Amino acid sequence: MLGFAVPQYGAAAYAELARFASTAEELGADSLWVGDRLLAAVQPTVGYAGKDTIPEQFRTGIDPFIALAVAATATTRARLGASVVVAPWYPPVQLARQLTSLDVVSGGRLLPGFGIGWSPEEYEAAGAPFSRRGAQLDELLDALDALWTTNPVAHQGERWSIPQSWVDLKPVQQPRPPIYLAAFSPAGLKRIGERADGWSAVVQVPGGVSLDMLSRQRQAIDDAARAAGRDSSTIHTYVRINVAEGTPVNQVVEAVRVLADNGYPDTFVDLLHVASTTDAHLDWVERLVAG
Repeated sequence: MLGFAVPQYGAAAYAELARFASTAEELGADSLWVGDRLLAAVQPTVGYAGKDTIPEQFRTGIDPFIALAVAATATTRARLGASVVVAPWYPPVQLARQLTSLDVVSGGRLLPGFGIGWSPEEYEAAGAPFSRRGAQLDELLDALDALWTTNPVAHQGERWSIPQSWVDLKPVQQPRPPIYLAAFSPAGLKRIGERADGWSAVVQVPGGVSLDMLSRQRQAIDDAARAAGRDSSTIHTYVRINVAEGTPVNQVVEAVRVLADNGYPDTFVDLLHVASTTDAHLDWVERLVAG
């Protein structure tokens, strides 16, 4: 299945997101995805993707939950994913309410994905501690599970506490929406194997579809799942394809084919660096679906 990141950042963030979502679905997109950027530091401590700067597009970004709500009401079939929400920025009660509402509004099409981010400045602005991000993610997942699967709900953790409370709003997907996690570190891949329903993998085009790398990461996930007594085959994979500026369509088509032929049939394409308008995004969608 082939999906696409919605035009959420840069000039396209001001354009017709609902038209993009509905037209992309009509053209054959199986899923639509959002990311989560809070701001772009002028002098970042950590840059984006190994660089010392942050892309100018990230200076403008539509809220991921609002973007998903718009996509949910503009479509009827496409799955609605996050790759990824930076989980520790959000208190679990509010996050659960937003995600549950999206699952209800969309009729059970939500694919929530979580990560721990990389920007100290964004953490500072969100009022969240940058240290122990993995531990924060673990606690948030515990709290979300309680909020989604029990009633009354209670949670007592290191960072967050929920007094015993009635929370009747529950997701359409039972017992809860499938949780996808993105990670590159050994600890993060281990967490996917131990507790995630899905893995949010990432490749770069051109030149970044490393099947060996994906295989090594997947092996670490599978080993952790088996050690935890889980069936590793139940952990689904979505591969995000980040397309570099100047990349021709045929190289992206080839990347999708290579992934599908080697056990990764479910992908979505991020066109942030190759399309800046709604029509340009949709032209890419049409050509990639046809390809």
